[in-house]
Amino acid sequence: MSEQAGRSAQAGDTSHLGDVLVKQPGEEVSYWQPVPANGHIDVIFAPHLVPMEFPIGFGTQTVPPGGYVREHAHDRNEEVIFVIRGKGRAVVEGVSHEMQSGSAFFIGRNRRHMFINEGTEDILWTWLIVPNGLEDFFRLIGRPRQPDEPTPEPFPRPENVLQIERDTVFAAQPDDQRQP
Repeated sequence: MSEQAGRSAQAGDTSHLGDVLVKQPGEEVSYWQPVPANGHIDVIFAPHLVPMEFPIGFGTQTVPPGGYVREHAHDRNEEVIFVIRGKGRAVVEGVSHEMQSGSAFFIGRNRRHMFINEGTEDILWTWLIVPNGLEDFFRLIGRPRQPDEPTPEPFPRPENVLQIERDTVFAAQPDDQRQP
């Protein structure tokens, strides 16, 4: 540390420090998700929740048996998925990969991918997207969720979902979108 930096720190200058936010279970922002994913997502960190120099979105997604996240790509974002529990299949650029506890995926820009719960229990994963924006998509297509609230009946995606996708973090849908 330079002498000047040392003096600034000693003088109580905290301008070089970033923010800190700690979340405990039940403190996340949560949304029920429409078909075909169903389930719910939790937004844990995003720029509207804590100031960030490099904006990210971070949270979890829970997809029940038979649910899936349809094929899509992000043209301006990179995404990380880490499976916490459950079993399923990720299809990245047409190649199937097992999803199980501990599976991790880095998905670069413009890489088509989908996630399918083929198991008998919910699959739960964390998601990290850089830069952020996925949290806005989830809010715009979902319905607010409270902890321990009963699961609603499946509900449709908004009619303007393709516009919501383009306005947030999604590339235009391909004409040959793959199905699970």
